[in-house]
Amino acid sequence: MSKKIILTGDRPTGKLHLGHYVGSLKNRIKLQNEENTKMFVMIADQQALTDNADNPKKIIESVTEVALDYLAIGLNPAKTTIFIQSQIPQLAELTMYYMNLVSLARLQRNPTVKQELISKNFGESIPAGFLAYPISQAADITAFEATHVPVGEDQKPMLEQTREIVRDFNRIYQKEVLTLPEIVLPEKNQGRLIGIDGNGKMSKSLNNGIYLSDSPDEIKAKIMKMYTDPNHIRVEDPGQVKGNVVFTYLDIFDPNKEEVAELKAQYERGGLGDVKLKLRLNEIMQELLRPIRERREEFAKDKEEVYRILKLGSDNAKEVAAKTLDEVKDAMGINYFK
Repeated sequence: MSKKIILTGDRPTGKLHLGHYVGSLKNRIKLQNEENTKMFVMIADQQALTDNADNPKKIIESVTEVALDYLAIGLNPAKTTIFIQSQIPQLAELTMYYMNLVSLARLQRNPTVKQELISKNFGESIPAGFLAYPISQAADITAFEATHVPVGEDQKPMLEQTREIVRDFNRIYQKEVLTLPEIVLPEKNQGRLIGIDGNGKMSKSLNNGIYLSDSPDEIKAKIMKMYTDPNHIRVEDPGQVKGNVVFTYLDIFDPNKEEVAELKAQYERGGLGDVKLKLRLNEIMQELLRPIRERREEFAKDKEEVYRILKLGSDNAKEVAAKTLDEVKDAMGINYFK
C-alpha cells in the first residue's frame, strides 16, 4: 500500500470555532490515527497576511491561539507535523517558480478568488499577494508531496489550480517531479456549519460562531440567542424545522437521532418550546466542548512548550520542503553549483 500524505491547515486570523471542528478538525484526528498516513498541518500565517498586512499583530497573536486549539482537539505532534508557513522559506521560492506557469487572467478567473475578492471589498486595491495565493497554495501542497488534500467544496477551484501547475511543471521540465494531489471533499452535509444567526456559514468576520475556547456561560448565552422559527411565538404553535438552526445543530451533534426525530415531529405539531430545545442543545455542546476547553487551558499554562512544538514541527517541515525544492531546481537545471 502506498503511503498517503495529507496537507491541511488554517489561516491564523483568530481562535477556531465549531465550524472548523465540523469541517476539518474532527476529521484530522481520525486521519492522524490511520495506518500508513502522514499528515502535515500548516498554520498559514503568510496567507493570512495577504489581506492583513496592515495588522500583523492580529496574525502573530492568532498563531498561538490556533496552535492551542490544535493541541486541545487532540492533534498529536508525535504523529502529525504542525508547522508555521512563514518559517519554511522554501515555500516562497517554489511560489516564485510556479508564478511563471500561471497567467494573470487564469488567477482572475478562479471562482474562489473572484468570490473572495468581492467579499473582501478590495475595489481597485487588490494586494498582489492575495491574488496570487492559489500559487502559494500549490507550493505548500507540492513541497510536502501531498497525495491528498481535504478541502471544502468552495475551495475545489484552488486545488484544480494546483493540479494544473503540477501537470504543467512536469510536462515542461520533462520529469515527474511534482506529485499530483487528489482533492478530498467532505461528506454530504459535513463541510459547512451554519452560523448561530442562521446567516451563511459560521465565520469569525460575521461574529456568529461558538468558539472551542468559549466558557460555559458564553456557550449557553450564544445558544439561547440562536435563530429558530420567527413565527413560533407560543409553545402550542406549530413550528418550522427547516431553516431552524437549533435543529441543524441537533442533527449534527446530538448522538440520539431517534429522539431528535421525535422532537422534530413534536415541534411541527406544536407543544414544544424553543427554550426547551436550546437547553437540550446546550447540554450537548457543553459536554463536547468541556474537555477541549480544559485541555486548551492546560496547554496555555506553558506557552514555551507550545512554541517548542511549533519550532520542532517547522524544522521537520523545512527538511521535507528543502528536498522537494532541490528536486525542482534539478529538473529546471538551475542547481548551478551542485
